[in-house]
Amino acid sequence: MGSLKTDEESNCKGGETQEPILYVNGVRRVLLDGLAHLTLLEYLRGIGLTGTKLGCGEGGCGACTVVVSSYDSRRKKAVHYAVNACLAPLYSVEGMHVITVEGIGSLRHGLHPIQETLANSHGSQCGYCTPGFVMSMYALLRSSPTSPSEEQIEECIAGNLCRCTGYRAIIDAFRVFAKTDDALYSNRSSHSYPGDQYVCPASGKPCSCGLREVNDHNTREENKTSATSYKPISYSEVDGSSYSEKELIFPPELFSKKITPLVLTGFGGIKWYRPTNLQNLLDLKSRYPDAKLVVGNTEIGIETRLKRVQYQVLISVGYVPDLNILAVHDDGIEIGASVRLTELLNFLKKVIEKRPFHETSSCKALIEQLKWFAGKQIRNVASVGGNVCTASPISDLNPLWMSAGAKFQTIDCKGGIQSKMAKDFFLGYRKVDLDPDRKEILLSIHLPWTRQFEFVKEFKQAHRREDDIAIVNAGMRVSLEENNGRWFVADASIVYGGVAPISLSASRTEAFLIGKGWDKDLLKGALRILEEDIVVKENAPGGMVEFRRSLMLSFFFKFHQWICQQMNEKESFSEMLDVSNFSAISSFNKLFCIGKQNYEIIKHGTAVGSPEVHLSSRLQVTGEAVYVDDIPLPPNSLHAALVLSKKPHACIISIDDSGAKSLPGFAGLFLAKDVPGSNDIGPVIHDEELFASKFVTCVGQVIGVVVADTHENAKLAAEKVHIEYEELPAVLSVRDAIRTNSFHPNTERHLKKGDVEQCFKSGVCDKIIEGEVCVGGQEHFYLEPNCSLVWTMDGGHEVHMISSTQAPQKHQKYVSHVLGLHMSKVVCKTKRIGGGFGGKETRSAFIAAAAAVPCYLLNRPVKITLDRDVDMKISGQRHSFLGKYKVGFTNEGKLLALDLEIYNNAGNSLDLSLAVLERAMFHSDNVYEIPNVKVSGRVCYTNIPSNTAFRGFGGPQGMLIVENWIQHVAVELKKSPEEIREINLQSEGSILHYGQQLQHCTLSRLWDELKSSCEFLKARKDVDLFNLHNRWKKRGLAIVPTKFGISFTSKFMNQAGALVHVYTDGTVLVTHGGVEMGQGLHTKIAQIAASSFSIPLTSVFISETSTDKVPNASPTAASASSDIYGAAVLDACEQIKARMKPIASGQKHTSFAELANACYMERIDLSAHGFYITPDIGFDWLSGKGSVFKYYTYGAAFAEVEIDTLTGDFHTRMADVILDLGYSLNPAIDVGQIEGAFIQGLGWVALEELKWGDEDHKWIPPGHLNTCGPGTYKIPSANDIPLRFNVSLLKGAPNVNAIHSSKAVGEPPFFLASSVFFAIKDAIVAARAELGHDEWFRLDNPATPERIRMACSDDFTKPFASSDYRPKLSI
Repeated sequence: MGSLKTDEESNCKGGETQEPILYVNGVRRVLLDGLAHLTLLEYLRGIGLTGTKLGCGEGGCGACTVVVSSYDSRRKKAVHYAVNACLAPLYSVEGMHVITVEGIGSLRHGLHPIQETLANSHGSQCGYCTPGFVMSMYALLRSSPTSPSEEQIEECIAGNLCRCTGYRAIIDAFRVFAKTDDALYSNRSSHSYPGDQYVCPASGKPCSCGLREVNDHNTREENKTSATSYKPISYSEVDGSSYSEKELIFPPELFSKKITPLVLTGFGGIKWYRPTNLQNLLDLKSRYPDAKLVVGNTEIGIETRLKRVQYQVLISVGYVPDLNILAVHDDGIEIGASVRLTELLNFLKKVIEKRPFHETSSCKALIEQLKWFAGKQIRNVASVGGNVCTASPISDLNPLWMSAGAKFQTIDCKGGIQSKMAKDFFLGYRKVDLDPDRKEILLSIHLPWTRQFEFVKEFKQAHRREDDIAIVNAGMRVSLEENNGRWFVADASIVYGGVAPISLSASRTEAFLIGKGWDKDLLKGALRILEEDIVVKENAPGGMVEFRRSLMLSFFFKFHQWICQQMNEKESFSEMLDVSNFSAISSFNKLFCIGKQNYEIIKHGTAVGSPEVHLSSRLQVTGEAVYVDDIPLPPNSLHAALVLSKKPHACIISIDDSGAKSLPGFAGLFLAKDVPGSNDIGPVIHDEELFASKFVTCVGQVIGVVVADTHENAKLAAEKVHIEYEELPAVLSVRDAIRTNSFHPNTERHLKKGDVEQCFKSGVCDKIIEGEVCVGGQEHFYLEPNCSLVWTMDGGHEVHMISSTQAPQKHQKYVSHVLGLHMSKVVCKTKRIGGGFGGKETRSAFIAAAAAVPCYLLNRPVKITLDRDVDMKISGQRHSFLGKYKVGFTNEGKLLALDLEIYNNAGNSLDLSLAVLERAMFHSDNVYEIPNVKVSGRVCYTNIPSNTAFRGFGGPQGMLIVENWIQHVAVELKKSPEEIREINLQSEGSILHYGQQLQHCTLSRLWDELKSSCEFLKARKDVDLFNLHNRWKKRGLAIVPTKFGISFTSKFMNQAGALVHVYTDGTVLVTHGGVEMGQGLHTKIAQIAASSFSIPLTSVFISETSTDKVPNASPTAASASSDIYGAAVLDACEQIKARMKPIASGQKHTSFAELANACYMERIDLSAHGFYITPDIGFDWLSGKGSVFKYYTYGAAFAEVEIDTLTGDFHTRMADVILDLGYSLNPAIDVGQIEGAFIQGLGWVALEELKWGDEDHKWIPPGHLNTCGPGTYKIPSANDIPLRFNVSLLKGAPNVNAIHSSKAVGEPPFFLASSVFFAIKDAIVAARAELGHDEWFRLDNPATPERIRMACSDDFTKPFASSDYRPKLSI
């Protein structure tokens, strides 16, 4: 047992000895010695609390959020806060109470109000991220004496990511806990109007924007989104707020428990110390000079996990009083090095309330910068000193400490204290002025008060506003003095981060400023000097050199204008802020997201058409929903880790496993020679190897698999396998492939309609344009990483597995193939998966197959769970594309001819890339009537991991190319893109370029309804007026339509099977070939079965998907699953009903259960296998004609954005989306799918950028993926969703081609997010017009801040880039 040590090693003789303890969900647990290597997450999951998920392992997704409660003896109260359990060392929470999602509610004992409202509001889809959101909200409510504000609610979930829902439903669910309703915005009560009229948050007047409009053919009533409001039932200083009588109290033992020193150990000789006074700490530092000081572990945790850095001695300094000082002095404030960022933020807010306004300029700047510093969970534990001493070149705070004139107090092991200026403290990359010989540590920070007319301002630009590291940040200070009626600079400090290995002062610029008058001449001169003062070298780490340099100028310009605004009240200050420049410093007035969902309910039977909640939602909000990694391991289990290539193209010379064999827990390394069956694999053709035998063709290719007794030991052993290579030339991009003629064989495709060449030659085209479009890729970022558990049965002659996959049949097939077994002896089961989006259709299969080899050969269970970075590096992404177009059209804008070449980047194997290319070609018209079309496509072979399916499957890429040249046509004709779109819309009977005729086309109706609902003409005028009066902020808008074909493009895949059992108690068990991955498939299928039998939905159960129940199932993909599996289930139900009919007609039965029992007594078979094939489809590539799709899902979206032209930051002010989904099977689930797809699409077009080591990114090693985790790859957060997010379903448009007149929904809405992209481009057009640039310009996706800012060509970009400059993109 671990204990508190009082020996001389701990330097705390005479102290009390108590056993280390931890309370978890009210249960007291003794912490044993030897666990210093464990995180809190590993411990919790190890004791069976698997509701807390591992999503990324670096504190970037929030799936691991738990609440920690500790007693603050200074304030005499318990504090409750959210933390990332994946980063928190286990021993860091000793003496505290940890509450997990299981501790606040369960299905059996009742849900907490947070869980209840989230489930009922459709705020959980795949459910993997859900416990994290629940606990973030719980932490806020528990710690708030009163109901929180909506701003606090949004802030509390800033550190949580969701890939499924689009956040709106989550925000709506949590809004019911806010202390006000929407009167927060309108300054009046929402009940102050007669009747029950809803008050618009925007206008403060009655309207319907907050209503979910429901047109039920039976009830025809309107329901408000949030009918319930929750308020705390009690509050105490110890237990915080309670919203339930079952709330866990703060353990009484922890009130009186003294904080005593700890000395504990961990695996590999790790030592964990917890000193409780400064002298004890200094003694430890003297004994262990290389020891790492730990508070929140937010940096060290990432270093040890991602960089594999090993620290043998860790000293937890959170309980050293001298390091936790927060004090106000006459000359400034003192901040202890161990003070948490949240504590600092709260302290600074109190300071500015009490001190004179002019003294707190630095404090205000720190508050603003901390607002965007990481997520709430990180700020709750990360310390000020840790951020300083990490010395990151992109630290958000260090430039402010430097510019504000802060001093760092250091202390050595002998107690000697020194004061060092922050400006001189940073010596080099991650190197600070702490003398190792004197064993110095940082003690505290002294922040001086600002003087009268001294101003400090913060700046930061990141890829994403919330929870993101800076691209460039800055801290700027200037002190002004009046002399003879003019204001001169007495002192100045200009410090930048993100432009050098350290936070760097612009010393020449500072020297220039001093003594100068604060006017336009000063601005011009300073900008001129600043251009050369700090130079970011070409190919500097991080890239984006031109953008970073332009940000330096933009920030200074903003600072200059801000100072002018601050001085406006001084009559003697003549340099008044120019009205036209006010937008340079005005902050965006962000409101809480408001959404409207407008749909009709068309009921069919007992359940179909009803907006039911996801059947698993209540399990998901309580953490009881089980995913693969949650399953308890069988005895004698092993963990697997992959041995991966580190070269993009090379010959394997040798493999040395001696280093791995010497490690504890090692159980074996398995290579190509060990594969019992075939080593050749692939979903379409066998052009891959399970384990590379002679050559590697990408970084991340699997060379072998290591198994060991623990996950960590397996990873360590895999890293110790040494491989020697002989490097070969690599093809790293589409352009490389075209240049070297590197294409996958037999993958050239052509489609043709009319005569393109003749049209161009005939002179009928008034104008002909040509151009290129680069389309970026996208990472799936499902929250649940790939995971499989494989075991043998019956003496090792059968293999069973549970996998996180969209295609259990592919897992079955791959495993049987590599093991040399019949498929009938291999079973794959899938209960649910934590998101897939196409990424788990084919690329999950080789991972399971790799684990199956040691499982089979050793006859032991094997589990493989990929770390987030490994998953991203090896499993493939959305294909990047290059499109080359030539378009002919009339002066009126009528399209006449399109000649298009498209190329996609397949990577090092074919996978599904040909089918992705084909769908892109089928969608290369989007919704436009083009008489003459020629489309050619090729699949590029490159040395990156094989790209794969992703929501839309090539369709969005094809349509984005279309919409780019549509915009090019509009610019050429000086018309709006919407005009060009509208006059070229396809209509009923249109013949497409692959010979299919449109039927039941609702495009025009959707277009007209959307233009009306968004008041497009008024919106256009409002945007133009705004742009006229705002030089540095611009708004833009766009309407984009879509047409998405529904069916697998490979005919044989359009089949589905199902198995239905009716039991004598009247309940129904359904099994089908589809996988539940959050899209609500099981819920819809259950509704179909319930309506067929006329029974309640609660009487139908779907347990899992299994290859031994339904064989040969197609992957859950192509948006077709509800159609085909629903029809198969209905077929099975109808068979059973037909058998039951004679019994049912013979006598009356009071219930379905009675009827089922009667049939059983008559020996009626109550089980049936259903089957369905999609009729009337097929395509012949030789003729280029056929009916590829059974039908189309149509839609359109309006978006309005606002951009900051100086930084590239943007907000989506509004999105209005409408889709034709026929008669929806479940409109609430469909709305959730639309919102989730739209936000995922927004990420693709505006945020998410993959950066590979290629010709354009030489700072990245060749073939390596740089963006391989949430720290570098940014999916949308809750802050990125539209402020007004409206979704409507077209009414009165039944679909005759699918079950119950419904339509598919999963993929079609994704592309509609391109409306945001083209709205951004519209805003950029307005910005460029300010300097007379009205020509066509290219904007690649994603439209990141870099691309937006550099496209807004102005005086601050001109020194570094021309007006047609395009930032580099990996394609």
